[in-house]
Amino acid sequence: MSTTQEDADYSIERQTPDLDVYMHLRKTSGLTPFSRHAAEVGLRGTIFAVVVFHGGQAVGMGRLIGDGGCFFQVTDIAVLPDHQGRGLGKMIMDTIMVYVNSELPKTAYVSLIADVPANKLYEKVGFKETAPRSVGMSYIVR
Repeated sequence: MSTTQEDADYSIERQTPDLDVYMHLRKTSGLTPFSRHAAEVGLRGTIFAVVVFHGGQAVGMGRLIGDGGCFFQVTDIAVLPDHQGRGLGKMIMDTIMVYVNSELPKTAYVSLIADVPANKLYEKVGFKETAPRSVGMSYIVR
């Protein structure tokens, strides 16, 4: 794939998105939106995060959350629809994985919940399905 000038204008910053950016990116990229209060509290649990910018505007993000020692989860991988298909998800994951491999304890357990077909991206950076040994489960408070 050739790189156009527009593609070259993307930059990735190692920072936690602010509340408004976080809520906008989740909603507009198709992720389930959270209440403002829940998002504000949740962002405090960020261990590491990145935001992708284009023309000064945030167009993508990703976060690593966890307890700081044993368990971590990759979450909030989001790219605005107009910017999808340009390798930004891979850029986000590559940056997160550099942090994971250089900063986390060697015994850390890093997980994620992958929507299909995004699971193919996560496989490319080393994630593997855990089934049948274990199965991901969720509980959503209503």
